[in-house]
Amino acid sequence: MPITQEDLRPSLDRMRQRVDEARRYLRFDEMRQRIDQMEAESARPDFWDNAQAAQEHMRDLNRLKNQIEPWEQLARDLSDAIELNEMAQGDPDMLAELVRQADTMEHTLESLETRALLKDQDDDKSAYLYIHAGAGGTESCDWAQMLLRMYSRWCEKEEYAVETLDLIDGEEAGIRSATLLVKGEFAYGMLKAEAGVHRLVRISPFDAAKRRHTSFCSVDVWPQVDDEIQIEIREEDLRIDTYRSSGAGGQHVNKTSSAVRITHEPTGIVVACQNERSQHQNKAVAMKMLRAKLYQKARAEQQAELDARQEAKKDISWGNQIRSYVFQPYQMVKDHRTGHETGNVSAVMDGAIDGFLEAYLRWSAGMGAATPQSA
Repeated sequence: MPITQEDLRPSLDRMRQRVDEARRYLRFDEMRQRIDQMEAESARPDFWDNAQAAQEHMRDLNRLKNQIEPWEQLARDLSDAIELNEMAQGDPDMLAELVRQADTMEHTLESLETRALLKDQDDDKSAYLYIHAGAGGTESCDWAQMLLRMYSRWCEKEEYAVETLDLIDGEEAGIRSATLLVKGEFAYGMLKAEAGVHRLVRISPFDAAKRRHTSFCSVDVWPQVDDEIQIEIREEDLRIDTYRSSGAGGQHVNKTSSAVRITHEPTGIVVACQNERSQHQNKAVAMKMLRAKLYQKARAEQQAELDARQEAKKDISWGNQIRSYVFQPYQMVKDHRTGHETGNVSAVMDGAIDGFLEAYLRWSAGMGAATPQSA
């Protein structure tokens, strides 16, 4: 809700209180001391003697600074606004400008409070997002395309760049599967909530009898891996298949077998790419996806060993959907993990999923969960 002149001072005070609470909760004083210590270490003459260790040190330093500096800037902006508000009484132009600034700071604070929940070491990475239609033929393929549109709209709103790496059309409508690379800071941290089975209930437009149908799609999300992270992949463990790339409607976009599908036989992980112009480029992108998948698998296995609540976690399966989207006989989208729900189905399908993402982060923090299991 926009801030008005009447509630300007109370709003500024409440925001400052929320910032102070965050500083205590996130232990900013300790983080600032750690940053100062790390900056002193990086200034040593022999710091770059071990280039790999130095690069890792600088990544950790930048990660800490990115966590704390936006809060410090917001605290300074709030202090300035509170001081100016005391001098602005009787000056409608200055008050109007302060109201605009306060509204901007409120949005910034909400964003920072959400980001404060993104604590996993991979949360700040870009993300691969994979959508796969379940059983149900045309209806499920159409549902997969609806989800693809929903995520594309959300990414557009959040200003994340999206690259379609692989897209397989349905036989009659929709898509059988799609793989996206969502590029940007904290893309994985935000989208990891979406990993699981999504259930659609509606009157099918493909059923002449206008009966109600239930369809399923699985969504998988995993972080893009930095090139510096070492993931061992043996050539003899790979099966590499090539095929012709196809565009929307099944039309061939090139006449050569440039698309690449890689199967990692020890794990059964399959990745594919057909977006690039050459087979060599598609293979390179697919290998990056495979590295990220194997990294995510190793992280999930580590988490499973350490997690005392493992019994409370369930594998993703067709009978264990994380979210339901009901179009008929009533309208409701409900997340079965967090309980978050809304009756504005059309807004959700247009990409308004922030409430679900933030509810998952709060729920995950309360449960002590980290990386969701992959489909």
